[in-house]
Amino acid sequence: QVQLVESGGGLVQPGGSLRLSCAAPGFTLRYSAIGWFRQAPGKEREGVSCISSRDVITYYLDSVKGRFTISRDNAKNTIYLQMNSLQPEDTAVYYCAADLLCSDNVDSFASWGQGTQVTVSS
Repeated sequence: QVQLVESGGGLVQPGGSLRLSCAAPGFTLRYSAIGWFRQAPGKEREGVSCISSRDVITYYLDSVKGRFTISRDNAKNTIYLQMNSLQPEDTAVYYCAADLLCSDNVDSFASWGQGTQVTVSS
């Protein structure tokens, strides 16, 4: 398993933006599929987006399409989730996960980060 580290969460007003980062100190993510998931209080963890090892973006959650963008910077060994036009319903703990293939199923990923809190509130 790979130790993943998320960062970039915080408190933002509705309509604001945040950029989340996912890194793996000591491990190259270049050959891994990386998924972003989120879990709101009282709800199940859900897939937000995933980028394959070949930099193919395989899906976006319908509710974030047009607002969120996943990307990979191999030079920095980091995967990003740019989140724009944030809404209160985006409030959740956001996790990145790594495995060989993309999926929106949490059970498909063996390695997870500790999560970063995103709170959208006025």
